[in-house]
Amino acid sequence: MKMIAVALLMSLVPAPAAPELVALGDSYAAGTGAGDESSDECRQSPHAHSRLWGRRTGASVVLAACSEADTTEVARQAERITPATTLVTITAGGNDAGFRDVMTTCTTAGDDECVRRVATAEQFIRDRLPGRLDALYGAVRGRTSADVVVLGYPRLFSFESWCLMTDRKRKALNQAVDAMADVTRARASAAGFEFVDVRAAFDGHGACAEVPWMNGLVLVPVYRSYHPNRTGQESGYLPALTAAAS
Repeated sequence: MKMIAVALLMSLVPAPAAPELVALGDSYAAGTGAGDESSDECRQSPHAHSRLWGRRTGASVVLAACSEADTTEVARQAERITPATTLVTITAGGNDAGFRDVMTTCTTAGDDECVRRVATAEQFIRDRLPGRLDALYGAVRGRTSADVVVLGYPRLFSFESWCLMTDRKRKALNQAVDAMADVTRARASAAGFEFVDVRAAFDGHGACAEVPWMNGLVLVPVYRSYHPNRTGQESGYLPALTAAAS
């Protein structure tokens, strides 16, 4: 009789809810570049690191990230956060700094013009991006007390082999990513969020590497250019997210 009572009591205790991850951000969070992207404007991939993490852990994943989203748009994505959310990831800021225009300029123009355009983006990153990140992080914290992990961007280029980008262009673009990491780390820390730096994980695997985890220039479809490929999501971003979420 006692055993029956215990069994009945246990049956009344709700099972622990599965963790829910809400992934916010731009194309790097959406998995654009990793293949099999959705046909809509968000270009989400089933190989995005958040979805890979969900399949590995059994967690529920809400992939709200969208290609070309800036911090204002990512703040609106935060509406997908619910009381059931246990973890939020964010990758944002590159589009505010004009990532697409920077890459177009550096792909089609000479070294001097590329370096000037990158310098303009760096100035924006130092001077104006901090306020935009603060607004985004405030919007996220205003909706949840869940853990928040901010994942940064990898350096775009390696130098092991020849490619369309000269060494001077590659160095300038990588330095811009370093500036982005510095600012994002500082603002994430100020918000009480964890910053995850993926630059070391991707070192030696940028575009133009012998074994690249980053796409170089892709003509069809062009939106995959200069984004992590499937291996970059699986071997670069996924381990970084797994370590932060453990």
